[in-house]
Amino acid sequence: MAALIIVKDLIKVASHYFASGIILKSLKEFITIVLYKEGKKDYSLLSSYRLITLKNILVKVLEKHIANIISKAAEEYRLLF
Repeated sequence: MAALIIVKDLIKVASHYFASGIILKSLKEFITIVLYKEGKKDYSLLSSYRLITLKNILVKVLEKHIANIISKAAEEYRLLF
C-alpha cells in the first residue's frame, strides 16, 4: 500500500539520478543470506547451501514501476507480436 503512495515521488527522484548518470550506492546494495539445505551429507559442497538475496524495497518498487511502463509501451506499439 505504501508503494502506491510513494511511487510517483520515487520516480521523480530516480529520473533525476538516471538523467545525471548517478546511481545511488544504497540502490546497488543487497544482503545475501546463506542457508543450509537440510538432509545433505556433505556440507563442504556448494550444492549443500541455498543463497537468498534481499533487495532494497525502494529498488523493488522502482523496478516494478519501470517494468509496467515498458510492458504498456510494448503492448501499445505491438512490439511483442
